[in-house]
Amino acid sequence: MNLRERNKTYEGLLGIDMDTRPAKHKLKVVATDGNRKVYTSVLLLTVERADFGIQRLSLPSSMVDLDAQTLERVGREEKRLQALFQGYRDERLWSGAFVRPVPGGPTTPFGLRRIINGQPRSPHSGVDLRAEEGSAVLACNSGVVALIDQFFFSGKSVILDHGWGIYSMYFHLSEVLVNEGDKVSAGAMLGRVGSTGRSTGPHLHWGIRINGARVDPLALLRLTEHLQE
Repeated sequence: MNLRERNKTYEGLLGIDMDTRPAKHKLKVVATDGNRKVYTSVLLLTVERADFGIQRLSLPSSMVDLDAQTLERVGREEKRLQALFQGYRDERLWSGAFVRPVPGGPTTPFGLRRIINGQPRSPHSGVDLRAEEGSAVLACNSGVVALIDQFFFSGKSVILDHGWGIYSMYFHLSEVLVNEGDKVSAGAMLGRVGSTGRSTGPHLHWGIRINGARVDPLALLRLTEHLQE
């Protein structure tokens, strides 16, 4: 959980993955005051069922029916990403409200269950935003560039570590304008919109992970819009 003091209270960001079982889940909160006294509270958090919808796509078979070599590559890339998202920087780099990386609205929403060429595939773990080829892609908040690479599915990619378990992803770029290890502020230019990787046209795929959970980036915008500093 990400906590932030505000008006002598604390607000938290808790990531609930799209595949979390609908039920009442116990949430344990442990806090320590300035005198190192520990306070513990157990709350009940209700996770409700969500219908994200279904998307049916037709793509060239070379992008769907992968050969053994490509499957091996995809597996390596997935393991690398999972290892990254399991990391935790014990420092809050983000501040204030999260901002939209491009001005365009969503073309493919978060959570869609995808059927590609008649085959069930992984759900859409981010949001696709409308943008023209070459448009600027901006950092949604301050952080450190944790990874830059070109992946089979996501093409030219940039991932920011915002600290305290929050990561943001920017996929299908045509050009990357930062380097791994760079510290960036909210609104800094990371690269340009493209259509690299498995993509049917120029757009930005924007994703958010909070302590490993896949969450809707647009929900994060709504939840933090009051955090103007």
